[in-house]
Amino acid sequence: MSQNTTSRIAPELNVIDSESKVLKPGSVIGVLGGGQLGRMMTLSGAAMGYRFITLDPTDASPCGQIAEQIVADYSDQDAARELARRCDVITYEFENVDAEVAALLEKESYVPQGSKLLYTTQHRLREKQAIEASGVPVAPYREVKSAADMEEAVEALGVPCVLKTVTGGYDGKGQRVIREKEAALRAYEELGSSKVELVLEQFVPFTCEISVVAARNPQGEIKTFPPAENIHVNNILHTSIVPARVSSELQLEAQHLASQLAESLQVVGLLAVELFVTEDGKLYVNELAPRPHNSGHYTMEACTTTQFEQHVRAICGLPLADTTLLSPVVMVNVLGEHMEEVVDRFSGSDLEAEELGIAAKLHLYGKAEAKTGRKMGHINLLCHDVQHAMMWIEKTNIWRNQNS
Repeated sequence: MSQNTTSRIAPELNVIDSESKVLKPGSVIGVLGGGQLGRMMTLSGAAMGYRFITLDPTDASPCGQIAEQIVADYSDQDAARELARRCDVITYEFENVDAEVAALLEKESYVPQGSKLLYTTQHRLREKQAIEASGVPVAPYREVKSAADMEEAVEALGVPCVLKTVTGGYDGKGQRVIREKEAALRAYEELGSSKVELVLEQFVPFTCEISVVAARNPQGEIKTFPPAENIHVNNILHTSIVPARVSSELQLEAQHLASQLAESLQVVGLLAVELFVTEDGKLYVNELAPRPHNSGHYTMEACTTTQFEQHVRAICGLPLADTTLLSPVVMVNVLGEHMEEVVDRFSGSDLEAEELGIAAKLHLYGKAEAKTGRKMGHINLLCHDVQHAMMWIEKTNIWRNQNS
């Protein structure tokens, strides 16, 4: 285990109110995971006076470039104890952290998010059961443990349907869409058959997908951000459009469901709730993420408070801040294949942005290698009309392979 360290120049402060677990600015926040979410959390929290240490196996991780870093595997219990020793509170920036390490940290440190929520959201089946227990609708599903289960589940749910691994998997990995019953067993075998836990979901014929980021602090205060309308390409989030192009009634209902889940699950921090919108105006929860979320990046310039500041406020026991939307906005992801053209465009004048009245705000994550399909950054397009922002994306021709 190695670590990058910087000396502490601030005096030791009485930063923890032990009665209500309020951690004041000057406290040290530990982050399990050194990716872009930890990086943006650090940038936001540092402005408030908090200090950060991240644990990540990759030296000079995106978060580690701007915070102290302990370089170790997530399963390294000695490294986890070192993080606990040096921090006042610990959070995680992605849910595939070792749950045993999170449980260990919960015993030896203050982890307000807890290991229970991590344990639930790491596993699609447990997650769906928890959503149902909250009284919130999810698409019909079946657990699949054998080839016989697979055949019975497809017969019960019909086609099309989606077979998913219950752990791991993101951006479309670990899943197969089944459009004919004859393809069911092949999909089952491709995903590992009985060696891997699987769940089959009924395909929801949705008109769009929206997401809501909700925040809850230990005192039980809950606030939600305006819903984002999400467009995926090749199973990777391409754009988030705010305000979402659905009725105000649906937006309010989505925020209500997100609040209901945050309360039922006793969330501390952020909970991102992805929902399908059907043609008849019904909402079904697709997935949860107990952390800042890609579809919440628009808050960085477009809201009075960013999702990252709100997460810091929540885990530190501070009052939650206002979430008012200040401007229509479209967030567009920058993948590895877009990097060269994006950097070139932001190095000169942007005539398209001037013509359309767009303010384009670039955020790059500091990742060492630009790989195809890898999230390298995002751009927030502040605008008067989201259609103008969508026109900017098209006119730049940077995302030409994603706008078919």
